[in-house]
Amino acid sequence: MRLSEFQTLMADEFGSEYAAVLLRDLVLTELGDLTGQDALAAGLEPKEIWLGICKAQNVPKERWHGLNKKPRNGHAE
Repeated sequence: MRLSEFQTLMADEFGSEYAAVLLRDLVLTELGDLTGQDALAAGLEPKEIWLGICKAQNVPKERWHGLNKKPRNGHAE
């Protein structure tokens, strides 16, 4: 996943302003207690960060690939 796709998914799911707050403030325990912003700076894959945010925010699995989009490989994860 490219960073631009990650940013689009965040904005689509949460709105631009709240997405920025989540990225800056939400601590993701499954990513070693990093925020999304810190995880990106540390070089973690945007997809890994996106899925961590989805899980932490209880985003339904059917929206993990974007609003009204189906997974490319047929899997939710």
